[in-house]
Amino acid sequence: MKNKITLISLSFLLISLVAFSQKKVEASKIMQDIKAGKSISIKDATILGVLDFTYMNNALEKLPNKKKSSWWNGGNSDNTIKKLIDVKISFINCTFRDDVLAYIPHEDSGYTFIASFEDTAIFKGCNFKGKAMFKYSRFERDSDFSGSFFDDDSTFKYAKFDKKISFSNTTFDKTSTFKYAKFSRYVSFSNAVFKDSAIFKYTQFSDGVSFKNTNFEEDLNIKYMNVSGDFDISNMNVEYDIDSKYTKINGKSFSKYVIEKK
Repeated sequence: MKNKITLISLSFLLISLVAFSQKKVEASKIMQDIKAGKSISIKDATILGVLDFTYMNNALEKLPNKKKSSWWNGGNSDNTIKKLIDVKISFINCTFRDDVLAYIPHEDSGYTFIASFEDTAIFKGCNFKGKAMFKYSRFERDSDFSGSFFDDDSTFKYAKFDKKISFSNTTFDKTSTFKYAKFSRYVSFSNAVFKDSAIFKYTQFSDGVSFKNTNFEEDLNIKYMNVSGDFDISNMNVEYDIDSKYTKINGKSFSKYVIEKK
């Protein structure tokens, strides 16, 4: 019996040691693996360091020091440097201690760095302690941010979601913007909490959206928002003002849609 207990204790110790060794992962290691063409699948880990999907530092080494608008093209030169992440990305129940960046406007060089995701991009049940910047990012396959916490600034402005996407049960501590974002498939924000202002101005939902049980603790801006398909706002709560000027729900104004649904 004593040997059995010792064996069980030893097994538990080994499992604990393995779990401890997998507890922290360096962002630089993740970036190395992506660069090498390896898919990323990390669960129950703390990510240390800035996770830069744009690979800005690598790109800067190959770019001119300055890239200014030239007089012969009327000042319309595009200083945007795009990076395509072509492997599967999966983070489940992870904590990002530093920034997660798919968008960086680099003032010193004049370039703007953007990353998009060609394959699946999962950030489920994660805690973003630093900034989460996905401005202009395109998600070509299924993506998932459900159950995640955004403690700092976050933006999905101009982001495009081509396939399935979920933000259900997600919490945004600071102002969050989905301005000009485009959702090709049905998306759920059900049970999400927006503790600061939420901006969905000019956002396009082509296949419906759910704000069921969603709690907006500050203002909600849906000005010029356009929805085609199901629009579920049952039990949605907005503490302060809703700006719904020029909003269209299946061709109808927001106010008319709400009245007809009562």
